[in-house]
Amino acid sequence: MPASSPHGAELTVLVPALNEEATIRQVIERVLAVPLRIELIVIDDGSTDKTPAILREFEGRIFVLRNETPQGKGAAIRKGLEHATGRAVIIQDADLEYLPEEIPQVAGPILAGAEMVVYGTRFSKGMPAGMALPNKIVNVLLAWAVRLLYGRRLTDEATCYKAFETELLRRMELRCRRFEFCPEATAKAIRLHRRIAEVPISYTPRTTIEGKKIRWTDAPQAFWTLLRYRLWQPRS
Repeated sequence: MPASSPHGAELTVLVPALNEEATIRQVIERVLAVPLRIELIVIDDGSTDKTPAILREFEGRIFVLRNETPQGKGAAIRKGLEHATGRAVIIQDADLEYLPEEIPQVAGPILAGAEMVVYGTRFSKGMPAGMALPNKIVNVLLAWAVRLLYGRRLTDEATCYKAFETELLRRMELRCRRFEFCPEATAKAIRLHRRIAEVPISYTPRTTIEGKKIRWTDAPQAFWTLLRYRLWQPRS
């Protein structure tokens, strides 16, 4: 059920969602309250709970895309990107681990013309309380891998809050299907000779029981993706 995009949207917010009935309504309401000209695109990745019904409540205010069967977070982001009209794009998870109220501080430097890529770092003050130890270890190792393979220092490679100039993200010719979106976008941003700025954000981790889908076992794919695109070059 597509809705027309807001006229002159500054920022497109892409929200991949799979069975997030507990939080999706609040996420949408809080994103729409952000003091920017927002285009909100929710990609329902084959939800079988009440998520589709909740999305219908916002008809005319948001743009909804749907996959009949789950395709993965990366595939959902790629699908949403095809419809993005904002000058910048940011990814928002459908849970509330990240605060929508902090979207402006992540996307702001891009909208101001000061940056082309900005990540919201969860680790500016150390590891957040409540994050599982395996996830902490993987996040540290990913940061080291970026430094080793690309010579760039990042504190939080795997953060959800990644913002890009829209046309730059399209130049990356993304191929991700699942959670490898993060390392692919990181690798290609660096290969396109773009600085990745980081700004501090808040973070409240949720558990697998609460619906968290990414696992530490997804780490091998992330490391392989960083290595795979080490020598990537855009076609154009």
